[in-house]
Amino acid sequence: MISKQEVADFAREFGLSVQVIEKDYVLGWLLAGITAHPALANSWVFKGGTCLKKCYFETYRFSEDLDFTLRIPEQVEQDFLLNTFNEIAEWVNDSAGIEIPPDTIVFDIYDNPRGKRSVMGKVGYYGPLQRRGDAPRIKLDLTDDEKLVLAPVQRAVHHPYSDKPEAGIQVLAYDFEEVFAEKIRALAERERPRDLYDVVHLYRRDDFEPNRALIRTTLESKCQFKNIPVPTFEDFQNSAGRQELETDWESMLAHQLQKLPPFQHFWRELKDVFDWLFEVKEKPRLAVAPVSGGVMDKRWTPPAMMHAWRTGVPLEAIRFAGANRLCVNLRYQNSVRLIEPYSLSRTQEGNILLHTVRHNDGESRSYRLDRIQGVEISNISFVPRYAIALTSSGGTMIVT
Repeated sequence: MISKQEVADFAREFGLSVQVIEKDYVLGWLLAGITAHPALANSWVFKGGTCLKKCYFETYRFSEDLDFTLRIPEQVEQDFLLNTFNEIAEWVNDSAGIEIPPDTIVFDIYDNPRGKRSVMGKVGYYGPLQRRGDAPRIKLDLTDDEKLVLAPVQRAVHHPYSDKPEAGIQVLAYDFEEVFAEKIRALAERERPRDLYDVVHLYRRDDFEPNRALIRTTLESKCQFKNIPVPTFEDFQNSAGRQELETDWESMLAHQLQKLPPFQHFWRELKDVFDWLFEVKEKPRLAVAPVSGGVMDKRWTPPAMMHAWRTGVPLEAIRFAGANRLCVNLRYQNSVRLIEPYSLSRTQEGNILLHTVRHNDGESRSYRLDRIQGVEISNISFVPRYAIALTSSGGTMIVT
């Protein structure tokens, strides 16, 4: 198990509470335990917001639940679930030292609106913070009647902590196109802020180049299964739930984010999502931001996953700001300038540079990381002038 200090380092880097970081850490090991169990490894398919965070977007909102579609209906059974998770708890404790007390493992099986059985589970834990008293809980949402349209895929789990297993953590998860279709369907059916946030982020990803036709046919199949029409932007624009979306934006999202982006910025971009999805227009292809400050080391790329840099600069806050299209108040040489963050590079001398545009006058500027005196994410949105390339994954640039 990692130390309290490592949790504190990540909390400072991300500008979040130590409790949020601890839960993210435990989520990773619980996923490892689930996928290590022979009865679950090939029958539980990971989905939802935590799947996006752990398998697709390393710079993303922190999520709190684990959602799975179960491919073996017989596993929706009280004794099976309790016995299996007691075995998983032992495995996690042996592997990482995280304690999951047996009396905190609870499963409630109920009839869902489709007349089928679903499960709401809770698993308590004592992690690196070594808190006593009531154990914090992780929720599990399990269903066996969701329609899987596309074959699930094996995805690496983002677990950037120092005790990551040498072979990493793999999980069976929804395919990217299926995640995209499922999130649009969810937004149409329940109109929750997190679904709007997720849909826009899925659209912003440039490294996957998803198949729009496949997303559309998958969406059609899912909507047919739920007995709802395939949504259009006009449906959302004319919906009575639009005001509720805006009203709930802060209360339902702020605790999962370092800084809450303005609702209007995401709402406006939703039209771009549907125009792109139905091939009304293409996504803009942006050039790379200008680079200055020396000869660059072309072999270097930023770390692929969230990372505690242990420097005086919370660089992950800058990456979060870029992904969420938020300007940053950057303190440099004893003055503050409002910048749009675009990319990172390293010179042949070993200096890491942040390449930006000054928001107020549009001038390109590069700053040495070791000379940045402070960072504060603002609530001012920007429309990208260049590709946002602040991290990489497996040699593929992530532009969110």
